[in-house]
Amino acid sequence: MAEQPKSPVSPDAPGAIDPKLVRKLADILTTTGLTEIEVEQGGLRIRVAREITVAAAPVTYAGAPAPHYAPAPAAAPVAAPVAAPAPAAPDRANAVKSPMVGTVYLKSSPDAAPFVKVGDKVAAGQTLLIVEAMKTMNPIPAPKAGTIIEIIVEDAQPVEFGEPLVVIE
Repeated sequence: MAEQPKSPVSPDAPGAIDPKLVRKLADILTTTGLTEIEVEQGGLRIRVAREITVAAAPVTYAGAPAPHYAPAPAAAPVAAPVAAPAPAAPDRANAVKSPMVGTVYLKSSPDAAPFVKVGDKVAAGQTLLIVEAMKTMNPIPAPKAGTIIEIIVEDAQPVEFGEPLVVIE
């Protein structure tokens, strides 16, 4: 007699989750590079997610020449100057935050001018920068009109969800 395929729910315990299905879903996440998968079958919903850590590696634009580094000149010993009082740091509580994990770009191409610079006045909805996620360029708009007080991130820097990017006052 041929064996019938098993359902994700074991007939022994109504609503029980089949560990083989969970492992299979986890394997799908690994092989496809996805971070989350959810399936629903017969009123049972299973969501499997994994956390991805992004290694901070230098990123270059396609076609951009690789950076050339010259050795740093030897520094002559210098007496430490008296430090001037630091200007007040901008309030980062109201910073525009990254809506996703990805790589931030401050300009549309390596040769282009940055979208915004410190001191620029911006309108609500104006593109501040781009976050690339899964090979998709996502423009990040200004949530309000104001002046760029600080650009916190560097061009081609990896960013996390919720990481502050730009301060607008």
